[in-house]
Amino acid sequence: MATDSSNADTTGLEIAVIGMAGRFPGARDLEAFWKNLRDGVESIRFLEDADLEPSALDTAAVRSDPNYVKAAAVLEDADLFDAGYFGVTPKEAEVMDPQQRVFLECAVEALEHAGYDTERFKGRIGVYAGARTDTYVFNLFSNPAALGGLDPFEIGLGNDLAFLTTRVAHRLNLRGPAYSVHTACSTALVALHLAGQALLADECRMAVAGGVAINVPQNVGYLYQYGGIVSPDGHCRAFDAKAAGTIFGSGIGLVVLKRLEDALADGDTIHAVIKGSAINNDGAVKASFTAPSVQGQATVIKDALAAAEVSADSINYVEAHGTGTALGDPIEVRALTKAFGNKTKGRRTIPIGSVKTNVGHLDAAAGSASLLKAILAMKHQQLPPSLHFESANPQIDFDSGPFYVNTALQPWPRGRTPRRAGVSSFGIGGTNAHVILEEAPATATTSASRPWELLVLSARSHTALDTATARLAQHLESHPELSLADVAHTLQVGRKAHSHRRVLVARDVQDAVRVLRMAEPQRVLTATHETSQRPVSFLFSDAGVGTPLESLYRSEPVFRAEVDACEKLLRSPLVLNLAATLYPEDGSRPSLPEPVSAVARFVEQYALARLWMSWGIV
Repeated sequence: MATDSSNADTTGLEIAVIGMAGRFPGARDLEAFWKNLRDGVESIRFLEDADLEPSALDTAAVRSDPNYVKAAAVLEDADLFDAGYFGVTPKEAEVMDPQQRVFLECAVEALEHAGYDTERFKGRIGVYAGARTDTYVFNLFSNPAALGGLDPFEIGLGNDLAFLTTRVAHRLNLRGPAYSVHTACSTALVALHLAGQALLADECRMAVAGGVAINVPQNVGYLYQYGGIVSPDGHCRAFDAKAAGTIFGSGIGLVVLKRLEDALADGDTIHAVIKGSAINNDGAVKASFTAPSVQGQATVIKDALAAAEVSADSINYVEAHGTGTALGDPIEVRALTKAFGNKTKGRRTIPIGSVKTNVGHLDAAAGSASLLKAILAMKHQQLPPSLHFESANPQIDFDSGPFYVNTALQPWPRGRTPRRAGVSSFGIGGTNAHVILEEAPATATTSASRPWELLVLSARSHTALDTATARLAQHLESHPELSLADVAHTLQVGRKAHSHRRVLVARDVQDAVRVLRMAEPQRVLTATHETSQRPVSFLFSDAGVGTPLESLYRSEPVFRAEVDACEKLLRSPLVLNLAATLYPEDGSRPSLPEPVSAVARFVEQYALARLWMSWGIV
């Protein structure tokens, strides 16, 4: 793996993002999330009376109030959960907070995206995350029949925020720290910061970090109050003159982290680099407990820049907290301007934006949404638009600082330094977090050495196996640039092995898509694995030598090395170059006399056995 020289200026404290997973309003995965961001889609659902779900908090009087806003940022399928996959009983799943269910599923997705099977990873994996205050439990206690005789302790296990991360550690067999965090709106970035510190302290080798927020029920509105935090019309207009509040919503975002030097050594796919991060609290010097602080926000941004050891003028973009409140937006821009000072490239040179204009304020997951937006923008080298901005809040003086609101999709060119972004998340109560992101170092393209690649899939049922097969075909079809060798490797070592299995061989991505779509069923083997204790025996043919194994000699280093080692030992008694005789450049079939043919058969079979053993077949 080759790194770009412009990224070689490292401190040794960088953290690599090697895996990601997210589900947001209007987006079931990160590809859909990016498409919505790129296309400027607002994913707020405006409800009719018939859409409103029953809620213990929304009385008929509240819903008839003229200030009741029928808008919601909804996470699709939050009520669905594959309990059997995690060994969870149906009753246990029924009383478990949907935040904890979705978090379990997304933790698996993020680790698979990183290419790791937790059962085979030898190092410790930590979990650092938080969730919004559980509202699902209100529905449980209002419906005693749903409790099924469970006692309060059992109900608490499924709903207490303390068990969000420890349940993942238990179900996925993770042995690093499991740390549940709750700092209101800044929860996800605070969790990210703590995970990075744990990696640097060697408390774990890999970490999952992020936040989740699911409001139950989801299809409900809210009561607007003048001067409050929520929007009067269901839109978040960050930094705009019409900004009057935000809208809260549901979502989840997780990243998998490693120290950069470890990720490079292990050959991981790196999506972005965390150059530095910082957290602090405003303290008492502010208008109220819920009010933000210029000094607190400016300090945390300065501290993150110092931790990253980069200057403010190397930052190309800021993903702001951007709640769209009349008080919060001006304070945030003043804090940014104070932190950046006059060390930047001029007035209105640094674009800022807020993902809340797309999906609403995701509470404990807000920082995850912001972080993933910035990472995806770096990967696609484009800055997506921040929505609903027409003219600046009159309390914001953009002319006195380097910032402007980015309102249209634009290229993100590379300058004299790598692409860098600042990401902010500020919690009610004053816990602030800021992260300095840098684009991933350039890596050398994997060179395929094998003419054929073995693709393996597994699932817990035949139906799930068919679904996995179709999804892989679709993914490869959408990403023809992928290396089939990398895909094959990840499927073999980065996925948990289940009982229903399917294998096939393919020459390239296009060939793999064709076979996965069952265009050539004779090239696909599907079976059920019944035991992991079945013994392995090596059976060798007494047939001739040469051409059938020539491709292994050309493409497999272990096979070639063993043949060459035997050739050196046998060169003198045989008085010939065995490898050159067996595998001539012109591809002709050798005709060897006995006993040379018998010796050659042994050499090939010995080399083949050693190759199998190098693959773990013993």
